[in-house]
Amino acid sequence: MILHTTEEGQGTAIVLIHSGGMTGDSEYEEQSSYLAERGYRVIRPDLRGHGKSVGPFDQFFNRTVEDLKETVLHLGIEKCHVAGVSIGGVAAVLFAKRYPELVVSATFSGISPTMGEDYSERLQEEQAHYETLFKDEEISRILTELHTDNDWKALLTSFNTADFYPYEQLKSVASMETPLFCIMGDELLHEVEAAAEFKRLQPAMQLAILPSAGHLVHRDQPENYSRHLLEFISSIEI
Repeated sequence: MILHTTEEGQGTAIVLIHSGGMTGDSEYEEQSSYLAERGYRVIRPDLRGHGKSVGPFDQFFNRTVEDLKETVLHLGIEKCHVAGVSIGGVAAVLFAKRYPELVVSATFSGISPTMGEDYSERLQEEQAHYETLFKDEEISRILTELHTDNDWKALLTSFNTADFYPYEQLKSVASMETPLFCIMGDELLHEVEAAAEFKRLQPAMQLAILPSAGHLVHRDQPENYSRHLLEFISSIEI
């Protein structure tokens, strides 16, 4: 499936992959402008089931990796950097793992290779958060407009199924040769612990813990995140 994309700038390509429930156009705005102004071609796709990329979302990550490949090739891109947050971070890692010939580097935030001891509690909190969203008429109106013909309520609900998150696949960072960069915020202990586990699995990976930032580190610390990302990708020769 060729994904709907938002593009900005010219030069070396970087694909910025949004979090669950968002779209390419509604996330990574600051980073897109920052990188485009510095000589990068920034591509922000709507993942399947999001925005204007209408399609089934069963086997979400497997389908998403193939979607990213088809979209990159459709855009005439031979190699690109990828960066993503939350489910977008998962997609970035899995895309780089399956198609290393297409990926120069992968940067990720807000993901984990292990469930953690508080997994069940966090899952319940997330479900309660979704139920609150579903009952809020104004938020529901905004998300319905954002996701056009996609069933965003079913999409978000699917994220909380027991087998949705590919923990074992994320442990594959241990064998990856693609340059990796993990950027996490310091406010959530389980994400700091996840960063440490990623580093243990792949010692060659670069790691940054940004202060005063939570799950969506690129939003909480946009300038700091952008600066770290640029420094990383500009250090890698294509």
